[in-house]
Amino acid sequence: MDHILKKYCPRIEFDSYEDFYDNFQINVPADFNFAYDVVDEWARVDQGKSALVWCDDHGGEHTFTFGDISRMSNKLANSYKELGIKKGDVVLCILRRRWEYWVNAMALCKIGAIIIPATLQLTKKDIAYRCQSADVKAVVCVDDDYVCEQVAAAMPECPTVENRILVAGEREGWLSFDELLEAGSEEWQRPTGAEATTSKDIMLIYFTSGTTGMAKAVEHNFAHPLGHIITAKYWQQVQENKLHMSVTDSGWAKFGWGKIYGQWICGATIFCYDMDKFHATDLLQHMQDYKLTTFCAPPTMYRFMLQEDVASYDLSSIENFATAGEPLNAEVTLAWERLTGKKIREGFGQTEGPVLLATFPWIEPRPGSMGKPSPLLHIRLLDDNGWPVEDGEEGAICVTGLKEAYPPGLFVGYYKDEERTREAVGGEYYNLHDMAWRDSDGYYFFVGRNDDVIKCSGYRIGPFEVESALIEHPAVVECAVTAAPDPIRGKVVKATIVLARGWSPSDTLVKELQNHVKKTTAPYKYPRIVEFVDELPKTVGGKIKRKQIRMADGMEE
Repeated sequence: MDHILKKYCPRIEFDSYEDFYDNFQINVPADFNFAYDVVDEWARVDQGKSALVWCDDHGGEHTFTFGDISRMSNKLANSYKELGIKKGDVVLCILRRRWEYWVNAMALCKIGAIIIPATLQLTKKDIAYRCQSADVKAVVCVDDDYVCEQVAAAMPECPTVENRILVAGEREGWLSFDELLEAGSEEWQRPTGAEATTSKDIMLIYFTSGTTGMAKAVEHNFAHPLGHIITAKYWQQVQENKLHMSVTDSGWAKFGWGKIYGQWICGATIFCYDMDKFHATDLLQHMQDYKLTTFCAPPTMYRFMLQEDVASYDLSSIENFATAGEPLNAEVTLAWERLTGKKIREGFGQTEGPVLLATFPWIEPRPGSMGKPSPLLHIRLLDDNGWPVEDGEEGAICVTGLKEAYPPGLFVGYYKDEERTREAVGGEYYNLHDMAWRDSDGYYFFVGRNDDVIKCSGYRIGPFEVESALIEHPAVVECAVTAAPDPIRGKVVKATIVLARGWSPSDTLVKELQNHVKKTTAPYKYPRIVEFVDELPKTVGGKIKRKQIRMADGMEE
């Protein structure tokens, strides 16, 4: 029943990575719209085909078929149309992991409206900034005291917002999502003419959770979901009618990577655990109880799960473990394999695209490596002058060949910012400003953000290598390596460390960790300053904010 995948990919089976890289193709129809051409199409073929299994920490559980999602999104689209939401309008959605997100997203997709996914951690300032930047017409959010207070506080600064729609609750001044869903007609015709969408129209805007400055509004068009075929089918290795779980909030780009687009194109069933707060044991229990087939989570969650008795949980149903979001330390994947018998396949990318490098099925995972380049994106490591670097040398990760063939899934610009768009994707290549090196077998290894690389005493020190060395020590759960000021050397390496359960800060432990790094990597890379903290500063997307640490240390203004 993989006819949808075959409709867009002339060939889906390959003999080797080289075969996959050279011959994989995606056909993008001029009028592709995910809601109609994937969700409604699955519903047409099989109304009862499982699409989503959802549960939460309060005993809630719902199972939805593609027929359910198709019918409910029709009803909601009709109600939204009555509110005046039309093609090209922008809607801000703060829905955590609620099942309503999938219905809401498909309704807006059918209308041709533009979705801005957002997280619960946004402040009044963040919400106002997004609404002003994108002329947001409506806000849809979950009934949460903090979120609703921040939205209400921002509204006087958001003159374009006409409606606030509340999910799973009732509040004065808000429309009820449930009532809108109930009131709408199930009959909905795909728009034609000027109201119809094309694959080049804007479907989605992610405001990046970048570690510095105000967030950038990343535009993806209606062809974007097709790019995630690579993400889901060939990296996460989802299977039709089998449960796939990616641990992520709907406000993050990783939700698009792992919880909707590529997975539904492949006919997989999405499993969503709407946890109030991450507890490693609760997640492990759900992984076991629901007998997942494929699973993806950020490295931090693997690290915290490894602090528990992983071997006591039956994870044997899971055939493929994957990770992305931050580089995966080699020690974590080795420990996971010892306990589960399976390796973790790393993937790498950004909010701006699908998976760009990954450990694909034909590739043996190599601890510490991101894997090899995805097809269609023509990844190269380039120097400051735009020339390819030799194996073993550091270079900036770049998506090349944009003038010849623009890859589906890659962002198409920054919303209402022509100059920044032209600088980023208006030339021959898109520079991610992430540094990596490649070994002689074609495996890529992450070094760090260009701004994060430490230049000290004539050396260039990649923070990830030092962090990986520290993670190997049983005392360290996670850490961030940055530059810190030094009166003699100018700057030195600093490690900010979260300790594992049962360990306490001490001068003896500092010395032990420093010696460990000296033995594991080049001695000059060891952290001369070690600070222990309860938690690391992170973006709403879960990435470590190394710049914030540098600023606190007076390295940046």
